Amino acid sequence: MSESKSIHIAIVGGGIGGVVLAIALSKFPNLTFTIFESRSAFGEIGAGLGFGANSHLAMKLISPLIWKNYKKRASFNGWPEKEDVWFDFTVGEKGEGWEGKRIAEVKMEDGVTQSTCHRAHFLEELVRLLPEGYDVQFNKKLVGVDQSSEKVSLKFADGTESFADAVVGCDGIRSATRGFVYDDPKLVSPRFTGKVAYRGLVPMAKTEAVLGKEKANNRHMYLGHGGHVLTFPVGKGMMMNVVAFADSQSDTWEGEWIQPLQHESMTRDFGHWGESVVKIMELIQGPDVWAIFEHPEVPSFHESRVCLLGDAAHATSPHFGQGAGMALEDAYVLSNLLGSCKSRDEIEKAFDAYDSVRVPRALKVTAMSRKQGELLDMKEEESGDDLEKIASSLNKEVRWIWDADLRAHLKEAVEVFEKSRS
Repeated sequence: MSESKSIHIAIVGGGIGGVVLAIALSKFPNLTFTIFESRSAFGEIGAGLGFGANSHLAMKLISPLIWKNYKKRASFNGWPEKEDVWFDFTVGEKGEGWEGKRIAEVKMEDGVTQSTCHRAHFLEELVRLLPEGYDVQFNKKLVGVDQSSEKVSLKFADGTESFADAVVGCDGIRSATRGFVYDDPKLVSPRFTGKVAYRGLVPMAKTEAVLGKEKANNRHMYLGHGGHVLTFPVGKGMMMNVVAFADSQSDTWEGEWIQPLQHESMTRDFGHWGESVVKIMELIQGPDVWAIFEHPEVPSFHESRVCLLGDAAHATSPHFGQGAGMALEDAYVLSNLLGSCKSRDEIEKAFDAYDSVRVPRALKVTAMSRKQGELLDMKEEESGDDLEKIASSLNKEVRWIWDADLRAHLKEAVEVFEKSRS
């Protein structure tokens, strides 16, 4: 192997995080990669995802082409005068003088936007940006990792074995790679948050006829005791994505995490809410219910030459819409650190530097998201159902996430890396 291609990275997982990392690594002449995907093709589970200012910046910093291609498929608020609005927050519960009451219209800074996109559409655009002749292997379910030799060995369920200088697990919340980073089973398995989300997509024409054009085409959130409902356009404004969060009937979750055709339970949880929410629920013909899980806090995202990225490292509840965005930030930092490695002997130093900045930020976002869920369900200890206090929190907390200086973030990690070399 030539000196300019001296470090080979095994990327486990071909979802958004894995493909973004591959694109980011491809910029560096000292790195090569292979993507190992457990399914038979690239694919994503789920519908809409959201990105804020920090995520948009991460796309641009990794590759301007990511941002360019993303905009081809992304949806923004439908009305120009609403393009700087994160969400319009109103009360969604039934109650005289309560239902429909405006809580807050949270706006972003001038020139900053929020966007949404169908997961599969974004992944399609990312795959188009992989370098010519890239190496991907499908139907590769990881079952073993051995770091006892110079090369890391990856063993797969089909009996095959591959070797790399390092492994990055980008294989989602139920990551197989995670089990080779932590010895404690409590750190490997995600934990149920006690919340579920009903999800559905509705054609925009049908939505406009029921809710009106303003509510259908712009991001709205309806709050109440024990639940909240958010709606936003996807598919270049052709569809409205609905996500309705509610408390589970149990503190534990049994069975599949995604359960289809849950109209009866959705009606139980939201059928007594106000008119707008009830109409939204009626528009969803076959709602799925998703159990919401998150990962526990960990001190590190790597063990020796095996590292984690995105949901495999720090799966969070979706109340700030930061799951995919955090993966983009991870890929930006990690790719630059690996690109700075002069030999495979520096890989662990790069992973340590990655930990130094990504662990604190990702764990804080996870904790903030959990608290945000309580706030939106009018259960947060300090705010309760005091609309003024809720509005104050809505206008404040998210800005720490949006306003991240990712260039400075990377600079800090690089300084840690350079110091470890000396």
